[in-house]
Amino acid sequence: MQDTRLDERLPVLDGWRGISILLVLAAHLLPLGPKTWQLNVAAGMVGMACFFVLSGFLVTRMLLHRPDVPGFLLRRLFRILPLAWAYLIVALSLENAPLSAWVAHLLFYANLMPQALQGATAHFWSLGVEMQFYLGVALLVACLQRRGLLLLPLLCLAFTALRIADGIHFSSLSQYRVDEILAGATLALVCEHPAFKLIRAGLARCPTLPALLLLLLSCHPAGGFLNYLRPYCAALLVGTTLLAPTSPLAPLLGLRLLAYFASISYALYVIHPLLASTWLGSGEDWDKYLKRPLLFVVLLVVAHLLSRHFEGRWTALGKRLAERRESLLSIKGGRLLEQSGGTGSN
Repeated sequence: MQDTRLDERLPVLDGWRGISILLVLAAHLLPLGPKTWQLNVAAGMVGMACFFVLSGFLVTRMLLHRPDVPGFLLRRLFRILPLAWAYLIVALSLENAPLSAWVAHLLFYANLMPQALQGATAHFWSLGVEMQFYLGVALLVACLQRRGLLLLPLLCLAFTALRIADGIHFSSLSQYRVDEILAGATLALVCEHPAFKLIRAGLARCPTLPALLLLLLSCHPAGGFLNYLRPYCAALLVGTTLLAPTSPLAPLLGLRLLAYFASISYALYVIHPLLASTWLGSGEDWDKYLKRPLLFVVLLVVAHLLSRHFEGRWTALGKRLAERRESLLSIKGGRLLEQSGGTGSN
């Protein structure tokens, strides 16, 4: 049975998604201060940490209320693959990439062999982490049903322990980054599962601004040990704003402009390196940055068109196919129930 709560939009999450994509674009395309301050690195880390937490939260929430693995995969694959593959065809063709790079990118394991991530496809490491998580969590639910999701917090702690043991603060390798997605998955369980009721109550009382400060510190290279806690700082911050409607950040997260950026965030993320590699992003020093406003305008226009007329159509198709499959299963289940009842009455 479909849980109607899944159809409800959570404006706070749209706000965070909008902030996340703006931080990532700023980190990649703008000078955010003297290089020695490493603010570009910090901004990119904040943006990606929030992105991953949101992804883990939404996927786990969906599977918690609708543990239909084939339907989940249909929705996710039709959401991610068409635009990603279309971009890869263009980018890898322009770079004359070898066959091994094509296979690694198209099957989303290029981040496990970082030498394959170059130029306009370097950012695909994050899609590799996400796709591998999707397949992993789908397998977990297929084997153990909903109760399998209760293993995700333990897996999160295990991958963080691995990072600590190996001394890894930042990495594009899945084993050193997936704890950010798993922290979002844990947040979904805290917010939705009855077993985490006490933790949910405590999280709702956590102050937002100290959580924000912790996240900022954990995303800066000078943050030291706090870098290991980045997944939990991001999940804590998102969780406090999700469970506390009176959060000081609520007015900001509710801005319609951020919701708009959230609606085109995937297209913005996928296409921005290729556009930045054209004349729009060329030049030396200030000559390059004087063209940035034009680059951002073109980027927004292209992302808007792709989101509405390409990505949106594929996403809608995946949703229709998943819903049609659910309807057929429901009809089939009703018929089997009727036959069983008829046999029993005889």
